[in-house]
Amino acid sequence: MASIIVAASYNLFLLPHSILSSGVTGISMIIGLKTPLNTGVVNYVLNLPLLIIGFMKLGQSFMFRTIFSVTVTSIAMVYLPLYQLSPDPIISTVFGGVIGGIGAGIIFRYGASTGGFDIIGFLITRKKDLPLGNLIFAMNAVVVAVSGFLFNWDIALKTMVAIFVMGKVVDTIHTNHLKLTLMIITNEDETLKQAIISKYVRGITIVDGEGAYTKEKRKVLFMIISRYELAGIKKLIKDTDPKAFVNITETVDVMGYFRRG
Repeated sequence: MASIIVAASYNLFLLPHSILSSGVTGISMIIGLKTPLNTGVVNYVLNLPLLIIGFMKLGQSFMFRTIFSVTVTSIAMVYLPLYQLSPDPIISTVFGGVIGGIGAGIIFRYGASTGGFDIIGFLITRKKDLPLGNLIFAMNAVVVAVSGFLFNWDIALKTMVAIFVMGKVVDTIHTNHLKLTLMIITNEDETLKQAIISKYVRGITIVDGEGAYTKEKRKVLFMIISRYELAGIKKLIKDTDPKAFVNITETVDVMGYFRRG
């Protein structure tokens, strides 16, 4: 469904105004607008080399989902009509970026990608702790430049806006690069520790604590997680020790070993 949402953002908002998307899809759009070839078919053909590289570098499970995503998006682009949903190019630019970003963000969140530059972005973010959307935006300057020379600079600027909006929406949904520090004060430290370790590959530091007023002895668990893991860990804590006190703060940076995937 997310792949169809991405295709709809292209065919209903961007392509009718000759506004491009990012990466390989943007290149496919240029070819589709300048030749009789269908953009969806071109998109799939251009993605094949990167899909093969990704299959070798990113693992079979990730790439099977990515291949499925690219295939569904390309097929949807073939069969969805090119229809100008809004005559206003600015509205189409913003809404195309938002809707495309929602679809792409959902795809990323479920462990796949939309192919193209996204595969390169995933390869880099697994080694470097960078926001995926901003990284993809940085790699798309060439697409914007080409659109300016082949069409006009007004379209190029709208393309830049669409790519920027899409990148920001992706970062809002795909939040693995954001880190949080959890301080958990609990009487069920051993049970909670085992529950977390059995489900998440995260280190936990345990120290002794004492209430200043009650003088009650408790254990304090410290751990760092990705933003994406927060909902699951909060539920796990609530199920294990409903009386646990949890303080959650955003972490600026992490030094030393931290599993990023």
